[in-house]
Amino acid sequence: MIETFRNIFKIHDLRKRILFTVFILALERVGTHIVTPGINTEILAQAMKQLSGTLFGLYDLFAGGAFSKAAIFGLGIMPYISASIILQLLGAVIPYFQRLQKEGEEGRKKIIQYTRYGTLLISAMQAFGVAIFLESLKDAAGNPAVANPGMGFRLLTMTAMATGTMLIMWMGELIDERGIGNGISLIIFIGIIARFPSAALEEWIQLSSGNRTILEELFLIVLAFAIVAGVVVLTQATRKIPVQYAKRVVGRKVYGGVNTHFPLRVNTAGVMPIIFAQAIMFIPNTFFQLFPESDFVASLSSYFAYDSWFYWFVYGLLIVFFTYFYTAIALNPVDVADNLKKQGGFIPGVRPGKKTAEYLDMILTRITLPGSIALALIAIIPYFLVKFFNVSYNYASFFGGTGLLIIVGVALDTIQQIESHLYMRHYDGFMRGGRIRGRR
Repeated sequence: MIETFRNIFKIHDLRKRILFTVFILALERVGTHIVTPGINTEILAQAMKQLSGTLFGLYDLFAGGAFSKAAIFGLGIMPYISASIILQLLGAVIPYFQRLQKEGEEGRKKIIQYTRYGTLLISAMQAFGVAIFLESLKDAAGNPAVANPGMGFRLLTMTAMATGTMLIMWMGELIDERGIGNGISLIIFIGIIARFPSAALEEWIQLSSGNRTILEELFLIVLAFAIVAGVVVLTQATRKIPVQYAKRVVGRKVYGGVNTHFPLRVNTAGVMPIIFAQAIMFIPNTFFQLFPESDFVASLSSYFAYDSWFYWFVYGLLIVFFTYFYTAIALNPVDVADNLKKQGGFIPGVRPGKKTAEYLDMILTRITLPGSIALALIAIIPYFLVKFFNVSYNYASFFGGTGLLIIVGVALDTIQQIESHLYMRHYDGFMRGGRIRGRR
């Protein structure tokens, strides 16, 4: 392992890419601490503590803590992700975007350009809404978080935060072009990792104060390694569908006649089902914040509290549903079958065309069920840790859920890209005795 790290910095191009990536990520973290002008940070911090279980808390997770500070990077990269998802959904229903997705490099460039325009529009609208939301925040004494509310403050906040989002998007594209790894994913990754020191400090205080024994702490550490290993298996697991290509003679050359496989991922949807499910489960608590306190509102909100079994049961069911939903959008068996037919490929024992699409759909439906259940179990692990081990949710969130899946997925992708550079120059990877499945 030490020799591998030495080899990484022996390669000039790889060393340059890694240092550039670290530099861009450091700049991004600086922007999360620059507060938008005109805001009282002390009053803001008091008000934001009450919003951890709402949609704003979820948003703050992906913004790396910048939203709760009302920083210029407060919107994070979520407007870009929202624009990307919207265009992906439009590609499934609107013929124009379907054609763009099939036009190769030129179509991809147009989709990227539309995504940028959509990011600017969404970030401007969200920033204007955030400005109105900030004007409504007050402390216990009734002092407002914004000293001079009005259209001037709203326009300033809209300009600052929308510009911050476009800057983050540009940073992500710079990492894609001149760095290592996926830029957007790494920005989200570093924002989640930035919360770990404070979570670990909370756990250390629990241990030093005698609220947790060393044996319990060791059990949590072993459990963390086991969960991470399970997430890696879930992320990398595939079902290989055998594919044969017929021989074609073109002039004096023979093409095809090879046996290969088409990989179907057990977790095709990735982390998106948890994000969708979490967003929906946060809507009730966000909605209850708009009403004055009463016994009826309190009884309803108790069902959607973190310590309620009803919350986590519905949460798990939504994850299973959205896993199937997003898998159907991300992978179309009809398109796969058509591409195989055009390339002269076929699955042994299955007729090309419609029968191949039906066969792939059946396999995908079957392997998605255990994948969705495993995804739901990983998502609700923090609940059991909070309920039975008295672990703070800030620390327990690193044992499962959205954060852990993003951390593992981005880490695996970055390691694969680093190892591809090493192998091109005849160096060993991180593991000499094995290989990471899915490595390219």
